[in-house]
Amino acid sequence: MDLESLGIIEHEIALLVRLTTAYSPKLGTLDRSEYLLLSQLEQKSPLAINEIAEQLMLNLSTASRQVATLESKKLISRYPDPKNGRVSLLEITSEGKHILTLVQKARQNAYAEVLGEWTEEELKTLETNLKRLNHDFKRWGR
Repeated sequence: MDLESLGIIEHEIALLVRLTTAYSPKLGTLDRSEYLLLSQLEQKSPLAINEIAEQLMLNLSTASRQVATLESKKLISRYPDPKNGRVSLLEITSEGKHILTLVQKARQNAYAEVLGEWTEEELKTLETNLKRLNHDFKRWGR
């Protein structure tokens, strides 16, 4: 592997995370952790906190704090698991879905502007490579 390329890739990813974090407040009322947690619940619901923590690679106390914040904002709801009353299940509320949809649209519009001059082939390549990178990071971290 080319160490110079790996250094450039590492730096560009760090910069990308910083830039997207800096612009995030302009794109809605959800911070990154809230956005990801609500997105997870929108895709797969209901989920227990430990499942959310595992899927988002969070420790349980971090996931619990994030859940409590979203619950206090009425964006998710909690109820006992009918199969195991000691476990709480979480699901996104209608208000949570509404807020998430608004933020998703704002983020997609921003990406449409940023990537407006990219060809369809370049977009597809970026999509494929980002999916692969995220998949490989998740696999590597286990």
